[in-house]
Amino acid sequence: MATIPVSEVGLTPSAAARVAAIAARQGKPAILRLSVEGGGCSGFQYRFGLADGAEGDDSVTETDGVRLVVDSMSLDLVRGAQVDFVESLGGAAFKVENPNAASGCGCGTSFSV
Repeated sequence: MATIPVSEVGLTPSAAARVAAIAARQGKPAILRLSVEGGGCSGFQYRFGLADGAEGDDSVTETDGVRLVVDSMSLDLVRGAQVDFVESLGGAAFKVENPNAASGCGCGTSFSV
């Protein structure tokens, strides 16, 4: 497990607060796993989930006491990204601002490089 600088990938305070609230309701640690999988309408898609802890090849960063863990394969695709939590009339969701994405889709959950 490696500690990654917040400049590499991180959570906004809004995202950290939302993860903390969800984790508290579910009785889990405040750890969000971000991974990238093949698929989606643009080639890659983001996956989010609460984690019980970091695994061997994970990189970890922390914001306001909430940890973000990213596996080594996904880190190359999200380096420099920020995970935010946004609420709008259309709903509320985690959103990734990824400087590596060449294009994305309308739903905001898939991208291409």
